[in-house]
Amino acid sequence: MFAVVRTGGKQYRVAAGDKIAVEKLAGEAGDTITLGDVLLAGEGDSLADVASVTVSAEIIAQAKAEKVVVFKKRRRHNYRRKNGHRQQMTLLRITAVGAAEDKPKKAAAKKTKTEAPAEEAAASAE
Repeated sequence: MFAVVRTGGKQYRVAAGDKIAVEKLAGEAGDTITLGDVLLAGEGDSLADVASVTVSAEIIAQAKAEKVVVFKKRRRHNYRRKNGHRQQMTLLRITAVGAAEDKPKKAAAKKTKTEAPAEEAAASAE
């Protein structure tokens, strides 16, 4: 399954196992994040409902991109300026592209287990 996600003002086509470099995101190496802005998703020729698709990724590293040299010159005025810039970026490994329905079910199952003893205690108190 593939998805098109938007992060940092750019769009990326991703699938499970892909590695991408995006604008800097908060987090440490090894953290898992969810890319929430899914624009398109599908498998082969069929498209899926983007509301039910989530993309999870693991941060590989926080790094800097290649240096961009900014050189300004005005002829015959003895004016030269040289600057450089290295953009901060985050390297991601896409771990899963799939339905968001799976994760809330697990969370709901955990809630019911913790709520069940409270309901039993309330029933036994009456």
